[in-house]
Amino acid sequence: MRTLPPLLVILSMSLLALSCSQPDSAGNPAPAADMFTMERHEISRDHPRLLGSAEYLRQLAVQRPEAWARTLEQAHDFKINGTAGAVSSGLAYVIEGDEALGMHAKKLALEIVRAGIKKGHVRFGDALANIALAYDLSYPLWSADEKQEFFRYFDQTVEANTGSEPHVFHNGWYSYKHWGYGLAGYATYYEHERSRRVLADLEREYRERVLPAFALAGDGGGWGEGYYVNYWIYEWTFFCEVARRVEGLDYFGISPEFMGQRAIAGMFEMYPGIDDRHSRRPIPMGDSGGRVFGSDRDKTLAARRILVNRFRDDPAHQVVHTFNETTPRTGAAYQAYMDFLWRDTTVPKGDLASFRTSHVSTGPGYVYARSSWDEDATYFFFKCGDRFTAHQHLDNGHFLIYRGGELAADGGQYYYFGTDHDVNYHLRTVAHSTLRVYDPEESWHNIRAFEKLFDGVMDNDGGQHHDFPHHNGAVADAAQWNADRELYDIADLLAFQDEGRWLYTAGDCSRSYKRKKLEYFTRQLVYIRPGTFVIFDRVRTTKPEYEKTWQLMAMTLPQQRDPWQVVTNGEGLLFVQTLLPEKHTVSLRYGDELHSYYGGQDHPPEKDRGHEPACRIEIKPPKAATVDYFLHVLTVTGPTTEEVPVAAIAQKGENGAEIVVELEGIKLAFTKNEVGGGIDFGGGREQFTDRIIKP
Repeated sequence: MRTLPPLLVILSMSLLALSCSQPDSAGNPAPAADMFTMERHEISRDHPRLLGSAEYLRQLAVQRPEAWARTLEQAHDFKINGTAGAVSSGLAYVIEGDEALGMHAKKLALEIVRAGIKKGHVRFGDALANIALAYDLSYPLWSADEKQEFFRYFDQTVEANTGSEPHVFHNGWYSYKHWGYGLAGYATYYEHERSRRVLADLEREYRERVLPAFALAGDGGGWGEGYYVNYWIYEWTFFCEVARRVEGLDYFGISPEFMGQRAIAGMFEMYPGIDDRHSRRPIPMGDSGGRVFGSDRDKTLAARRILVNRFRDDPAHQVVHTFNETTPRTGAAYQAYMDFLWRDTTVPKGDLASFRTSHVSTGPGYVYARSSWDEDATYFFFKCGDRFTAHQHLDNGHFLIYRGGELAADGGQYYYFGTDHDVNYHLRTVAHSTLRVYDPEESWHNIRAFEKLFDGVMDNDGGQHHDFPHHNGAVADAAQWNADRELYDIADLLAFQDEGRWLYTAGDCSRSYKRKKLEYFTRQLVYIRPGTFVIFDRVRTTKPEYEKTWQLMAMTLPQQRDPWQVVTNGEGLLFVQTLLPEKHTVSLRYGDELHSYYGGQDHPPEKDRGHEPACRIEIKPPKAATVDYFLHVLTVTGPTTEEVPVAAIAQKGENGAEIVVELEGIKLAFTKNEVGGGIDFGGGREQFTDRIIKP
């Protein structure tokens, strides 16, 4: 169970814990040594102001000539639009005096204005932001009538979207709405009377509703919504940096739990290795489009840079800077402006190689770990957290394993919200490496409005429940979450400790399932670096006939090499050894069986957005029982390994109260009646912790 820190505690801790570098009244960043001044200052009346003064931007072009040359080249193409078009063309006008490009920036903005306002769950914030950036950068080129057009558009957008995107756990609040409100407010601060009210309302809502949400669902820098953080974090950090430059309002510093940790968690949310266009791929968490290159990869890099620049004196952020510098350019050429604005090579570099190789984000219940910071490292992710918003999956207890390619991965294809494949496979427990318990009488209803909007049928996968009032499983804010805690507090990350050679974590996923069928499901994981994982699960159902299925989403069809199932992908192998149940059955679901379950309907994807796991490995006990234990040893190696050490198992203590695994002289013990145990490398047993010990 979790409790919400009072807002005053959040704010006071923020002021004490974090320092900041404030810009001057012209919007120019202050020297790095000018730290911990929380005073706000008067907003400059000059344009441009959002990205700094004209003098500052011209100096930046001198300091960053290569990035500026690429930005200018993109501007001269006259084909890019959106934020990249507004910024690149507008900067060319300010820095080079290129009036044609200034007029082009204005043209892009007025095209948005004259296309009519956007309303509802569409990116109306982007529209406002792009107009605001063009307006601010090409201000002398705007006529009085054109300015009034923008002001009317601003007013009408705000009035039409009073009730739009109210959920602060959801990406829409940030990127669909408020970053645009904020940039438009600052751009028109002295010319349009509504601007000050909009900015005041935004700041009030941030302090009253967003900060508690960040503390609840984002403690440690991960985000409960999952992968969708990559779709909004850039826009929001962009706005926060503008607020800091324009008036000294530090939205970063008053959120130590999330904003103060986001760059670090964001670094840990990248798979090892360099991918397409010299980019890094974010790991899948919930709804995800990360299998192929997209603008989200550039955005996450730019957001980490903005955060590193803000927290530049923090040693951990200096390490993130070193990590960022391994991919020094955006993957998409048209986003070169991000390199120009945000890649600051004057930030001191930290020692990445010696930095800790794990991170825990207790808000969403995420654990991240690596064998090293080498590009061929083994990578591990585990999820055991609460419900907050729409884009989460029914996947508590799920894990990812990667080395030179995905080995244990995330199932299904995400190409549209609320399709049959989405609601009956992709987001369901059956597409994840966790546990299913089959009650033939159980039912699911209207997930993502599938029954209401599409007259669809929900199948029984035996997985985790979706018993939430809203069809998206969404809650508006931390106040509502706490008021209805019994609905959304569905899992607990029980323990975490990283001792270097080994890491231990544990979670209680019991409340993620309907209580009618399951009494408890706990998962304990021990990661012995560089590539061994021991996973122990305790499961008790309410009836013995409710069939239990342990599953692993294998990226490729495994080969049988007794006693292992061996998954091969890229430069990695995953050896899967099942120790418990002793007499188990193994089923491989692939091909026509992959997207179906329990003899029900098939739910294949209609589109392919990159390779998904090709096989679901299912492990089942030999006979019906209320209590079962699952124990697996997973070993990751390079591509040429033929076999790995075989683990042995014994039961010790009174009535076999403890299960002991022996592997290459290492003994791991797990207690059967509660979450507990220990590890012995030969020098004495070390007990597993029962709490979160942050690294």
